[in-house]
Amino acid sequence: MLRAGIVGATGIAGQQFIVALQDHPWFEISRLAASSRSAGRTYGEALRDAKTGARRWWCEEEPSAEVLALPVEDGDRLDARGLDIVFSATESDVAQVQEPRFARTTPVVSTASAFRYEADVPLLVPNVNMAHAELLHTQRKDRGWKGFVVPIPNCTVTGLVITLKPLADRFGLDSVVVSTMQGLSGAGRSPGVVGLDILDNIVPYIPKEEEKVERELHKILGTLSAGAIQSHPAVVSATCTRANVMEGHTEAVFASLARRASLDEVRAALRDCRNEARELKLPSAPEEWIHVHEDPFRPQPRLDRNRGGGMTTTVGRVREDKVLRNGVKYLLVTHNTRMGAAAGAVLVAEYLKVRGFLGT
Repeated sequence: MLRAGIVGATGIAGQQFIVALQDHPWFEISRLAASSRSAGRTYGEALRDAKTGARRWWCEEEPSAEVLALPVEDGDRLDARGLDIVFSATESDVAQVQEPRFARTTPVVSTASAFRYEADVPLLVPNVNMAHAELLHTQRKDRGWKGFVVPIPNCTVTGLVITLKPLADRFGLDSVVVSTMQGLSGAGRSPGVVGLDILDNIVPYIPKEEEKVERELHKILGTLSAGAIQSHPAVVSATCTRANVMEGHTEAVFASLARRASLDEVRAALRDCRNEARELKLPSAPEEWIHVHEDPFRPQPRLDRNRGGGMTTTVGRVREDKVLRNGVKYLLVTHNTRMGAAAGAVLVAEYLKVRGFLGT
């Protein structure tokens, strides 16, 4: 078993790591860290609201008694030596300071955006661009680290690139337009979304989200050459909105392919894409990577977000788009707090273990 530490353990993202790791066959939760306010207490005590006594736990699955009894350390003081991996679930400004310190000795897999756009940092998505992990050798060498930092992408990007990758590989990709209807959980709880703003409503703007989608897609679908990632040349346009749905991001995707493809060919490319994570027997890999619906009323977040334990991306309404050259359009649903967050980060870590980047 590899010894795992979770930093930012009391927040929503940290709690998602608890759920993803507490019964994991390869990783054991050895240490927990959070802010100085939580340090010095057990995890169960740190979750308890001092004023109301309520336990601030937001996941459907309950934490185990063993996890609740673990002591919480101050993330700013955590010594990562003795750990095989650190899962970082902090805000970006905190990650900017903490993650390089951990990476001096220990690999870090993170949900934070602090290092996503660094030239020597790959944005890894299983079955999409895990070949980019080779860039970690450059990162270690240039920064003098024994470990490394691997962030996962924005949760909106994850399902998008999962579905675009097989199309780009088979037909080429010239441009993509995406409009999203994103679940409330993606905003977290600090500050989150005010109830009166979202009830009976769609909020038409999520700060910085569209820029992240456009920038991260280019990097993830790019190619690794001569120790650097060459951005994918596709033109990308994104509109991101917040919908009154608790979990799951729904995205309307319009893609201009480099060569014409029939709808049957597009469906086959999505349905038959290689599931390398499953081939490698990674514990968190779903049996089905992309599910293609024939029902015109699917996908729906309430019905499809938990497919494959929240790790399967569901696609439907695959149609020709007559506005775009060689255009196709479809809708997808992806689970933003599972595949798009901690569980997806754990799947990345599993791949890194199998490929020899962990536990050596």
